[in-house]
Amino acid sequence: MLFNSVSFAVFLPIVFVLYWFFTNRNLKLQNGLLLVSSYFFYACWDWRFMFLLLFSTLLDYFTGLKMQDSQNQKHRKIWFWLSIIINLGFLGVFKYYNFFAESFAESVSHFGWQVSPLMLSVILPVGISFYTFHGLSYVIDIYKNRIKAERNFVDYAVFVSFFPLLVAGPIERATHLLPHIKKQRTFDYAKAADGLRQILWGLFKKIVIADNCAEYANYIFNNSADMNGSTLVLGALFFTFQIYGDFSGYSDIALGTARLFGIELLRNFAFPYFSRDIAEFWRRWHISLSSWFKDYLYIPLGGSKGGNWMRIRNTFIIFLVSGFWHGANWTFIVWGLLHALFILPSIIMKTNRNNLEIVAHGRIFPTLKEFLQIFITFSLAVFAWIFFRAENIEHAISYINGIFSPSIFSYPKFEGMENAWTKLVLILLFLLIEWQGRENQYALEGMKRISSKSARWFSYIIILLIIYFYGNFGETVEFIYFQF
Repeated sequence: MLFNSVSFAVFLPIVFVLYWFFTNRNLKLQNGLLLVSSYFFYACWDWRFMFLLLFSTLLDYFTGLKMQDSQNQKHRKIWFWLSIIINLGFLGVFKYYNFFAESFAESVSHFGWQVSPLMLSVILPVGISFYTFHGLSYVIDIYKNRIKAERNFVDYAVFVSFFPLLVAGPIERATHLLPHIKKQRTFDYAKAADGLRQILWGLFKKIVIADNCAEYANYIFNNSADMNGSTLVLGALFFTFQIYGDFSGYSDIALGTARLFGIELLRNFAFPYFSRDIAEFWRRWHISLSSWFKDYLYIPLGGSKGGNWMRIRNTFIIFLVSGFWHGANWTFIVWGLLHALFILPSIIMKTNRNNLEIVAHGRIFPTLKEFLQIFITFSLAVFAWIFFRAENIEHAISYINGIFSPSIFSYPKFEGMENAWTKLVLILLFLLIEWQGRENQYALEGMKRISSKSARWFSYIIILLIIYFYGNFGETVEFIYFQF
């Protein structure tokens, strides 16, 4: 079930009405309804994988209880590693087995050995990386004595499978989400209205920006050998806004939907394309994943305590693992490596914590220096996105070679270029709205402070009309991060 589908537009109001009007504010009934709704939501993808989700949930639930109740450190460690190995084992089989098998066969072929590995014809369970990381953080936090094990199975199962975040995050922590799930919730009109506002902005990002950009990005990347340099630059830009509109749009809808049920999720995006350096970019892009790797990998590896060498080593490990997390393809690993190289100067010079506040805070315009910093950081991100989008390394290199050719100075030309100008205007409008709202949690949040009700509703109607007239409704397009 897609957030931008008719089925979700029917599903959400039904669950909302049942949740607030038929549970009599009973917390157990509310959480029970959320659990049933979440499993139904997931079963709409493929009901068979619902049992994998249930197994993962039961595994970590009982592992947590065993570790909590055990007085023997050795036993605690056994249960801990059992959960880690099984969770990563499932993730490895479904997501990475074919990649490793193909890479091994290709490697030994250089020595004259021909190997035909057994390949698995399995569908990647949607959201497996996300709910696996939910469970891993829960188990690790119990093992490190940061939290107590949750004894109410329904509450824990809702933490793992809450439908707004189930298939593409944000990646939640038990320390943050479980207290919301266990707390008595009453309907808050202001919070619900704010949720709807964020859902509206998320739909704009997905349907107007991401899906329109996808049409042109796919065409240009799929036919890159026939395109001139300037068209290839345009294709990279279209993908840059596609993936941001798509993923941050999903996160906005997820956060807004959760708020309808009185639950606050972790923020996942904070206007990353306005960053002044790559370190700031990663504090603002996919925040829940970046912070997860920081807390559960970077800091355990030693963090920044061992001097420059350790900081550099740990940074490269984090970015390589992050790239690999995104998919079983060398292009993702190169994408992660590029970002590690981009961030390296700030690590060495210890300037990676220079830009903590949003750019031009309290001002309308950035300074010339800030503008140039944003432009350089954005350009580096666009360059790295080429590897993220390319089919393979050879495709990415060919694409980049095409950009850095004399044809980059020619006029962009491809089928549909005339209509593309309209989409570029929409992207510009989108950037202006994001810039205006950059000091808020999301771009439209400031609208709630407009005193005139008619002015607010006029703005909402304009956005809805833009979605209606300029949204890509040709086919319901899945969110990019469902494949991760």
